[in-house]
Amino acid sequence: MATFRLARRLRAERAENELSDGQLSVLFGLRAAGTHTLGELAERERVSAPSMNRTVNCLEELGYLTRVPDATDKRKANIQLTDAGVAIVKATVTKRDAWLHHQLRALDPADRETLAKAADLMRRLATQ
Repeated sequence: MATFRLARRLRAERAENELSDGQLSVLFGLRAAGTHTLGELAERERVSAPSMNRTVNCLEELGYLTRVPDATDKRKANIQLTDAGVAIVKATVTKRDAWLHHQLRALDPADRETLAKAADLMRRLATQ
């Protein structure tokens, strides 16, 4: 439960408060994995294609991403971040990192060591 609460607290640290967690997740996913089709984004986010289309439309209207026709299949569009989309992701990461850094600095060294060990165990669990 503590992991979920910490994740929720970190998600609250964002550069743009008008974006939903789902919208930010799409932006972060595009930043990490590059251009995707609508279907690939829907699969990655585990939502329906119509739902992802609504999300993409909204983010496109806000100027955070754009659709580019596929070079080999003109029926497809590739969705990619705009400069504004990259900027909002970077600003959010910076804000989250600053919050977490501040919180970790307040802990004593023994607690930080315990967290480092726990993080390693959680990483191993997540990859199994």
